[in-house]
Amino acid sequence: MLDLLLRDAKFHTMDPARPTARGLGIWRGRIVGFDDQVDSLPARRVVDLGGATVLPGFVDAHVHMVWAGLRENALSVAPCARVDAVLDAIDRAPGAPGEWLDVVGYDQRGLGRHITADELESVARGRKVLLLHDSGHACVVNRAVLADLPAGVEHQDGFLAESGMAAARALRQPYSLAEMVAAIRTAASTCLAEGVTTVAEAGVGGGLISHSPVELAAYQRADLPLRVRLMVAASLLRDVGAHAGDDLPRGMDLGIHTGFGGDRLGISALKVFVDGGMMARTAAMSAPYAGSDHSGQWYADPDEIRRHIRDGHRAGWQLAVHAIGDRAVDLALDTIAEAQRRHPRSDTRHRIEHAGAVRPDQLGRFAELGVSAVVQPSFLYYYGDDYAAVMGPERADWLYRGRGFLDNGVDLVASSDRPVTVGAPLRAIQFMVTRQTQAGNVVGAGEAISIAEALRAYTVAGAHACRMEHAVGSLAEGKLADLVVLGDDPHTVEPDRVGGIQVVATAVDGAVVHGQELW
Repeated sequence: MLDLLLRDAKFHTMDPARPTARGLGIWRGRIVGFDDQVDSLPARRVVDLGGATVLPGFVDAHVHMVWAGLRENALSVAPCARVDAVLDAIDRAPGAPGEWLDVVGYDQRGLGRHITADELESVARGRKVLLLHDSGHACVVNRAVLADLPAGVEHQDGFLAESGMAAARALRQPYSLAEMVAAIRTAASTCLAEGVTTVAEAGVGGGLISHSPVELAAYQRADLPLRVRLMVAASLLRDVGAHAGDDLPRGMDLGIHTGFGGDRLGISALKVFVDGGMMARTAAMSAPYAGSDHSGQWYADPDEIRRHIRDGHRAGWQLAVHAIGDRAVDLALDTIAEAQRRHPRSDTRHRIEHAGAVRPDQLGRFAELGVSAVVQPSFLYYYGDDYAAVMGPERADWLYRGRGFLDNGVDLVASSDRPVTVGAPLRAIQFMVTRQTQAGNVVGAGEAISIAEALRAYTVAGAHACRMEHAVGSLAEGKLADLVVLGDDPHTVEPDRVGGIQVVATAVDGAVVHGQELW
């Protein structure tokens, strides 16, 4: 007997063997079959969906759950349009001397310049102020924090980028398990409200965005309402004293690598940072940003980055390499190619995270190496006008490509990088089709793709990139019954309306976990 029979719906399965269906049967959280396979079976509950559109739950292949959850409850200066308004908000924030004050929503572009360490010190009132840049790649701190930084950490009047920001965050840690569990639950609720049922947490245990050396324990304790694949920071790799024949030059304790865990929580890729971010102007480009004389920076010494990539590949990890600028993409692709030549492996599924500015000559190399491009379309919806300006007209078409990757046989994976931008997949899908920014301008018109291709990037391709295609990403017999019920069909509405489609309900394992209690 079925636990649930859903009928009278437009199921877009994302499975080419059966692209559409009108009915679906569920037993013990898994899909049993469709239409005539289940119509005659007895069911404990039969639900008529009244022609609603149903898709597989979206897969967001690059997120920061703890950061997203903490951000929702932190002091935000995003509404402040002037430096004095930012400083006044910090001055009025509660906190005792000696305590840390986390401040989010900082973006110097709207203020006209960066805030300085001395300005923060003037309103710190004995507190340690961590003013976090929206990009996640930089921060500004006051004099009290600068005094505690390790020798040799470079800053510009309190502005710290990349490894410098990581050093400041290391001083701030650790957050408590209780704080992190609450943050994960908060972020998970937001994901489910947007139809996301599986996410890849893009770095725990170290690196640029970290919160505690025991961050994984928070995920184990969070009673997760959605599925999480954890990328671990490459900085965790060390000499583990393995046998010389084990191909483990460096690893994590116990030899854990990609594939450990289950369908609800598991270990995914090894996260390696190469460069910075476009918003902070630290993405490593091969030529300077328009109107400036600098071209971004490496996250760390390039030889160290190469060692992380080579050792991670050799030790059996799937690699998730953060590379935004085209110079960073060169380093990532060159080192992956070298690692594969030295230590051939099949089905590596290595990923370039962001691939924000990719030259035409680099597209074929992704395909040649079997590397997927994990892009964030909403970056251009919200920040595209600024990014196009700093790239200049000759490079604006390189930004967060769609068509270029697909036409070159590259697996295109969509994600949000929440909380850097709003995470809603439908909003991102709209941009992938229209390439139109929030201001109404078009960036890279030739990179537009179809609705079907954009949906695939948020379902099938995301599941494959997370090594979850056996369980999620499409609706097929034996797969987990993770579903999103929509108020309209993305295939039939006007493309510029896709982002506004209502998420009516989201289900995990066949149970509604957000929205209307349809069953």
